[in-house]
Amino acid sequence: MVDKELNYWKNRAEQIPNEELRSQAIASIDSKKFHCQGGGVYALLAGDKERVAVRFIVAYQTISDYLDNLCDRSTSLNPFDFRLLHQAMKDALTPGNDLRNYYQLREDQDDGGYLGELVVTCQQILKELNGYSNISEQIWSLEGLYADLQVHKHVEEGERIPRLTNWYEENKEKEPGLSWFEFAAVSGSTLGIYCLVSYLLGGKINNKISVDIYNGYFPYIQGLHIMLDYYIDQQEDMEEGDLNFCNYYKNENHLKERLIYFIKQSNKHIKQLPDRKFHEMIVQGLVGLYLADEKVKRISGSDEMCKALLKASGNASKFINFTIKFYNKMESS
Repeated sequence: MVDKELNYWKNRAEQIPNEELRSQAIASIDSKKFHCQGGGVYALLAGDKERVAVRFIVAYQTISDYLDNLCDRSTSLNPFDFRLLHQAMKDALTPGNDLRNYYQLREDQDDGGYLGELVVTCQQILKELNGYSNISEQIWSLEGLYADLQVHKHVEEGERIPRLTNWYEENKEKEPGLSWFEFAAVSGSTLGIYCLVSYLLGGKINNKISVDIYNGYFPYIQGLHIMLDYYIDQQEDMEEGDLNFCNYYKNENHLKERLIYFIKQSNKHIKQLPDRKFHEMIVQGLVGLYLADEKVKRISGSDEMCKALLKASGNASKFINFTIKFYNKMESS
């Protein structure tokens, strides 16, 4: 189902008139397909609406990956440009919002309606749902933090840390046990949004469950997700000059301790959620999946790190890790 949706959006991306926008749209799908595949797992919570859930998740994640590429690989360092681009993610979650020219503050403009169609696809799905008010406060909060992060981390290099630390000071009462770079990481995941929308599609949500899911996913499950993502990207980010939050721990041992802490806290917070086994699988899957990536081999000390994290996460993580490595090996042979 994910592949079918992605094929549609890739065909649309290939029709974008502007060369730069077309290039970034295609690259975001080709290189980040696994984001949609991973997010698509949440459609299992949507019951007989799983195809609708997949359509929403793929469209929303495609917006996220496309905008990330536009900010990461752009000549622009304008925070107002990044803010306007990410308004598309807020509009996608707000059915009453009109489309706007999200490219107004950059040179490349004509995407042939690509971003607008992605936004409208999400809006139409949410518009037809009963009880959207049960989750809107939580998903708008998660989206707002995500957009803030994308703006602050993509500006001029010398401004990034001051902006991120100031932002943390303004928000640290939400999660006082986190450092500024951990708070930034936990804000960078879309998993909580997919979980909430899928539960709503499945008709299994109310105000209490919505709050429980928010507190279950933010900060620890989302934080584990993004810290693992940054962990495997260390070498790549160093080569590209991109910000990587793993670099701000005291040493490798400190990073390992905190990742294990995130695993344990994730499992603790899962206990209050419906479908507990599903959310346990998500945590185990995150650890198994990310540590099976080929990029891990390029990281100094990764053998010891992988053993410690897989042990903390349990036998299911080890099984998932082994299976994905075996699958990848078969695919490449």
